This record gives sequence, C-alpha cells and structure tokens, in this order.
Amino acid sequence: MKRWMIGITAVFLIGILAACNQDEDTNQEEEKRVIPVETQEAKNDNLVIERSLYGRAAASSTSPIMLQAAGELDSLEVENGEMVEEDDLIATISTPAGNQNIRASRDGEVTQLRAAEGDMVSAEEPFAVIADLDELKLNFTVTSDVIGLLKTGDTYQVEAADEEYEAEISSVDSMPGENGLYPVQATLSNEEKDLLPGVIASMKIPEETINDAIIVPTEAVNEENEESFIFLVKDNKAERVVVTVLETQSENTAIEGDVSEGDQVIVSGHIGLTDGDQVSVTGGE
Repeated sequence: MKRWMIGITAVFLIGILAACNQDEDTNQEEEKRVIPVETQEAKNDNLVIERSLYGRAAASSTSPIMLQAAGELDSLEVENGEMVEEDDLIATISTPAGNQNIRASRDGEVTQLRAAEGDMVSAEEPFAVIADLDELKLNFTVTSDVIGLLKTGDTYQVEAADEEYEAEISSVDSMPGENGLYPVQATLSNEEKDLLPGVIASMKIPEETINDAIIVPTEAVNEENEESFIFLVKDNKAERVVVTVLETQSENTAIEGDVSEGDQVIVSGHIGLTDGDQVSVTGGE
C-alpha cells in the first residue's frame, strides 16, 4: 500500500514540475519575443493625386535632304549621328549632267542616311534628314476629362530613359482626333543629347489634391476583411488602429482615424504583427 501511495505521489510531483517548467519556458519565450520594426512619422499635409500620361519623343524639327537628280554616290562626307552646320558638304553625286554637291540646309544631326559610296541614289526620296535634337517634342493623346487639366505654358516633370526632365506644354488641341483623343504636345531641352527620338516618356500631372490630411507611407497600410488599419508604436508595443483611406499614391496615402501628426507608424516588420506585441524600433525616419 505504501509503495502504491509513494508511486502516485511521485507521478503527481513529476507532473507538477513538468507543468511549472513548461509555464516557465512559455513565459520566457513571451518575454523574449520582441519584434524588430521600422517606423516613420505620420504627417499632417496635402496629398497631390497625380495622373501619368505616356507619349513618344520626336525631334522638334526636321529638314529632308533632297537631290536635284538621281545618280551615283561618288563621295560621302558624313555618317548617321554626326552634327553638321549649315552649308557643310554632305555628299557628292555623279549625274549625267555632272557632279552635284549636296550641302546641309541647316544646323543639326544627320539621321536616316542609308546610302553608301557607290550606291545609286534617287531624287524621289530624301537622301537623309537633318534633325534638331537640342529640343525634343513629346506627343501625347488624352481623354476629354484630362484635357481641361492642361494649359499651354504649364511645366511638369517628365521621366524618360530612367532620368527626370522638365517639360513645358507647347500646344493643347481643342479638337479630338479620329480616335476621340485630344493631341497634346510638350517640349523639353535636350542640349546634352541624352534622349533620342522615339523614346517613351511619362509625364505626371496633378489631378486632385487632398488638403490637410494625415499622410502615412502607403506600405504601412494593411487590409483585412475589407478593413484598413495601421500599427503605431506606443510604449514599445504595437497598437492596431483602424483607418479610413481617403486616397492612395504609390508612396503616400491620406487617411482618417485615431492617428496624429508625429505618431510613429510601423512601415516594416508589421507582417504577422498583432495588437499589443512587444516591438523594438530598429530603423526608419
């Protein structure tokens, strides 16, 4: 009987010790579970809603080089991409009537030159084209709801070939084309010849402004069950705050909710985060 009681008591004590150890491990794990996060401050500001227009660049002006008569290309003095000045010798053509000297009609860059010495060349098509690439024109087509946002003389930021430029609206057509879209043209300086005709350019124009709103990084806004929320850092803990999204841009979002200017908004490390989690701010702005 004594042995039986001793055995029961031993099993009971072992169970209690195991439970205590498990609770202790759990408590230690919870104490150690501090999630590193990065934050940015919420700001009270205006959010400008931008629309991107896409167009193609072209030389601001071109002059075709036409021959007076067909003949054999005897000598060629230039090549594609070469800069010439007005009256520079371009080529000499041998014709039945004698040699014909072809000269540049203006300053610019030689383009669309396809003939080589010894080739027979025609007088019906341009021998080459001289293009002014110091300034490029950007051709856009826009819908009726956008045409009212654009005015001649307005300047906007343009992105082309991974670089940013400033372009000025040079013409806004009030009559749509056959496709129902309105032609718009802008010009930009290209003195360094960084851009070539044909490149695609993106121009951003302001479409709407949300005034006096709380602005947070777009990456901070989470969605779950059709509800938007962000996490703030309060007393080294994550606080889940439900918000209403007013407008969103790629980088910033305007919101309404229990958020004030200067609040630390979690922008990284919030995946899997829950309300009340211990956090440690490791970076941010």
